[in-house]
Amino acid sequence: MTASQPRRTEAAADPRERILSAAGREFAEKGYEAATVRDICAAAGVNVAAVNYYFGDKRRLYIESVKHAHQDRGRQVPLPEWPPGTPPQRKLQDFVANLLERMLGFGEPPWQVRLMMREVLHPTDACRELVEDYVRPRFTLLVSILDELVEGRLSDADLRRVALSIIGQCFLYRAAGDVVAMLVPDDEVRSHHSLRPLADYVTRYALAALGAGAALGTGAALGTGATLGTGATLVGDASNAAVHHGTGGLR
Repeated sequence: MTASQPRRTEAAADPRERILSAAGREFAEKGYEAATVRDICAAAGVNVAAVNYYFGDKRRLYIESVKHAHQDRGRQVPLPEWPPGTPPQRKLQDFVANLLERMLGFGEPPWQVRLMMREVLHPTDACRELVEDYVRPRFTLLVSILDELVEGRLSDADLRRVALSIIGQCFLYRAAGDVVAMLVPDDEVRSHHSLRPLADYVTRYALAALGAGAALGTGAALGTGATLGTGATLVGDASNAAVHHGTGGLR
């Protein structure tokens, strides 16, 4: 038995965890209005009264399900840890790759991604709690990386705008991936729109915009410990589309 198996067995035995997982899948598939407490409880193998016991009502169950989905996704795709002295360019590339992987999933997006997408596109009360508890700390981290890159030359407002533009580029491939595929030739999708090439491009775009990297079109990219303009790839072998910290990636 692996170290993760006891945790999964414990979670499976916990009625509250079973309800959250079942609710997340139902809400991701059907939305808040169409999903029913009866169906959720049937999927979780618990009595209907369990929702009131653990959560109070359907609204609170939904909010907790969205937060649970984000926690699950964070465990599946954790943020990288950087040793002291890591260049901010490396931190930015790692952050972008992590963000893309969290958003895009592995092939078919998992229910956690689909539920969070519903909440972002059609926000409810859960959105504010999600932002305050989970999204804001990551946004603050991204802003701090950008500030390190520009060495304090930009105002807080400008740093936030740049951070939002980076997130927006990543979000486009999740929210409008089908449209992107219609606009872009198939061979270009295969060669440029997997995880690593996208992370490479978004990072180089941001660095160029900040004046912290080479202009787009020069062929320059970042490698481990490399400076811009060396032609090195961002992470290891450019033919490998998996994220470097080992949780898998888009193929």
